[in-house]
Amino acid sequence: MQFLLLSLLATALRGNSLYDCVVVGGGLIGMLSARQMKLEGRSVLLLDQGSLGAESSWAGGGILSPLYPWRYADAVSRLAAYSASHYHSLAQTLMQESGIDPEWTQSGLLMLDSDEKTQAQAWAQQFAVELQILERKSIEALEPALATQTNEALFLPSVAQLRNPRLVKALKASLQYHQIDVSEHEAANTIEQKNGRVVAVNTARRRIPTETVIITAGAWSAALLAQAGIQVEVEPVRGQMLIYKAVPELIRHIILDQGHYLIPRRDGRILIGSTLEYVGYDKSTTEQARQQLSTRAVELLPALVQYQIEKHWSGLRPGSPSGIPYIGCHADTEGLYFNCGHFRYGVILGLASVQLLHELIHGRKPILDPAPYALNATR
Repeated sequence: MQFLLLSLLATALRGNSLYDCVVVGGGLIGMLSARQMKLEGRSVLLLDQGSLGAESSWAGGGILSPLYPWRYADAVSRLAAYSASHYHSLAQTLMQESGIDPEWTQSGLLMLDSDEKTQAQAWAQQFAVELQILERKSIEALEPALATQTNEALFLPSVAQLRNPRLVKALKASLQYHQIDVSEHEAANTIEQKNGRVVAVNTARRRIPTETVIITAGAWSAALLAQAGIQVEVEPVRGQMLIYKAVPELIRHIILDQGHYLIPRRDGRILIGSTLEYVGYDKSTTEQARQQLSTRAVELLPALVQYQIEKHWSGLRPGSPSGIPYIGCHADTEGLYFNCGHFRYGVILGLASVQLLHELIHGRKPILDPAPYALNATR
């Protein structure tokens, strides 16, 4: 009874809104968005149709750089650069708030395929990123356990990583620390609008009055936005990965070769990824992918043959045509915002995306030009 009275009082004080903001989608970007709005002094509810961070946020590798970053539009590199420069600080803050270390680690990224050296050098110069061209002896000295015949490799020493499951746990604990309301296993069905502005989010259980809605539902964003009159090209793309229970420093750097990568964790585990599969919302794992990934892992790092595969899993990335996310507001509905379509790079692009949208919501000078992320931008 006391809780009900307090809730009614809070609603009365806010006018017709139960919450200043409802964030729909509890992955990394949704959790960061809710946290940021709460730090701004807003009352926030975070809704998720499942468990927080249980989809692609948990499933990814946590490399704090796009793979072959010169292959992407400058709009992607700008988001990545901002996030990369701020993640270490965020990881430290989350550890203080939660007691959980997201394991930010500057591993460096060693790319064994160097046929795009000219493009890589031009990109590195444009974005002021250190890029080293390594010859065979230097490659062997850097990673003696690798089996590679390449005579030249590209090395980005500044690239770091985060351990996704630990990052998700730390963020969930941070939401509790900041006393942010969370409702898991409650899907948003419709975004209610009246007189050109958001007035509520409706679920199967209730109507939630609010003045601001942020859609951060990952691979499920397109359907939710469509019923609100926004068309975005976001679709699920399955990625399967394996993790080996190896020993510390078998390799010390992130290794990338022909689209596959090895990521060494602090405790010795080594992750191998990943597949790109357009199979709808099917999250099952396949023996074909297991064989493909394990074969490639042992080809790159023969010592892995003596270690067991500890886990095989999949996740659904929110695929978009060019990897450039959609970040902005509905042109015809005040209070309706979206942040989705980050494809393979929700972690590295997420922190900057949240900051950019936060500034747009509050009418402040944005960290980046928002035009490339708008609905009508050329992709």
